Amino acid sequence: MPAEKSGQWEKLVRRMEQLLRLKSFPVAFKMLADKEELSSIPYLRRPEHKVSLCQLISLVRSFDWSVGADLDDFLFAACPSILGLRELPEYHRDGTFRSIVWVATKKDGQRYEQAIPRLPVDQYQAVAMAPLVYEPFEPDIVLIYGNPAQMMMLINALQFQDYQVMQFFCVGESSCSDAIARCYLDHKPSLSIPCYGERRYGHAQDDEMVMALPAGLMAKALAGLEALYRRGVRYPISFSGVEGDITAALPVSYTRLEEMLSKVRGMPHGVVVGLTGSIASGKSTVARRLVELGAHLIDFDLIARQVVEPGQPAYQEIVDYFGKQVLDDQGGLDRKKMSAIVFSDLEKRKKLEGFTHPRIYEEFFAQLQAITAKDPQGVVMVDVPLLVELNLMYLFEKNVVVYVTPEVQVERLMARDGISQDEAEQIMANQLGMDQKKGFADMVINNDGTPEQTEEQILALWDELKALAMAD
Repeated sequence: MPAEKSGQWEKLVRRMEQLLRLKSFPVAFKMLADKEELSSIPYLRRPEHKVSLCQLISLVRSFDWSVGADLDDFLFAACPSILGLRELPEYHRDGTFRSIVWVATKKDGQRYEQAIPRLPVDQYQAVAMAPLVYEPFEPDIVLIYGNPAQMMMLINALQFQDYQVMQFFCVGESSCSDAIARCYLDHKPSLSIPCYGERRYGHAQDDEMVMALPAGLMAKALAGLEALYRRGVRYPISFSGVEGDITAALPVSYTRLEEMLSKVRGMPHGVVVGLTGSIASGKSTVARRLVELGAHLIDFDLIARQVVEPGQPAYQEIVDYFGKQVLDDQGGLDRKKMSAIVFSDLEKRKKLEGFTHPRIYEEFFAQLQAITAKDPQGVVMVDVPLLVELNLMYLFEKNVVVYVTPEVQVERLMARDGISQDEAEQIMANQLGMDQKKGFADMVINNDGTPEQTEEQILALWDELKALAMAD
């Protein structure tokens, strides 16, 4: 299973803890082929008495310990057999063990044992666990504990890109196998309800569930959580009121999607196209060239500046909320001061967007209506720097991304702004990556090459857009 590069776990874990409000440490979990490897893990503690697997997990996520164990450290056969550290004893296989407490007959006990997923025997000699945030080793899988709402958020995050339905299992007692062994065997996220034993001996709480994730999916999970956060889907989940009108609390796709689409795509002919890129990608140059060819341009960034000018409603709302500290010497909004406040505070950023976005959309619809009234069969390019970040792709019939590779982007940003490579990379790290934006594009202008190569692509794009505009 692929894992994150060393040195990156702390930032990822801390951000995930913040977004999910986790109560306990995500657990790095690793199976070792040689038990001697335990001695190389920093600050690792070995049990001083025989233990269960769920006790070890709880020591990590609650006590902040790194722990390790081999076969001799386990109290009974069930735990090490799930990890492949030993064969399952005959009195388990014939159903005796399970029939004493958990099922009615030995036949039921046999079916029970056969249903429990287990790692292959003789492949491993030991297990190591630690708080992932400390990066003690590169984990195979990560265990995350949370309540049902937090688990639902994590599922939504994993499904955000490359959607797949998630199927989960419950063997009952020994449910640690559903999380740990099944994740190892299937290489997929595995959700489990902690069993009686994990609650009695491992102190899992009444409201807790656990998900095991292949380590390589942690970055995807965080990216999904970030994307959902920007779209207003967050934990803790706020209540809108069971007896009230929930219209205002619903996403636009539930209530106003048809209305908004009719405003943008309501022309009998013509086409409205979203255009985006990233810093130093050359998006503005492409936009200017399309205007020269005959396209109409609506610039969201320009509109965003206009709606916060003194005298505009959004201006007063911003000053009332953030204070006069965000103004420049002439009384206008100081965008650098404003950016510094909202850059690392998503709550304040959402508040700012609440003041500005409704006015931006109003002006956008007004400009679009004026253009289409004059040129019903025209091509309207809507330049939206944060098209993907704001999830506005759905508005447009086609979306165009002006793309450059990160290497070229760094070089051009350094040359344009006279900054160092580290400064350029830091700026880019705080933006959605070009490859991610490219994934949302219907059409791509690759601006890595020469001006002549870019021009050739622009002309081909223009021909395609004109054909769309004229189509019935």
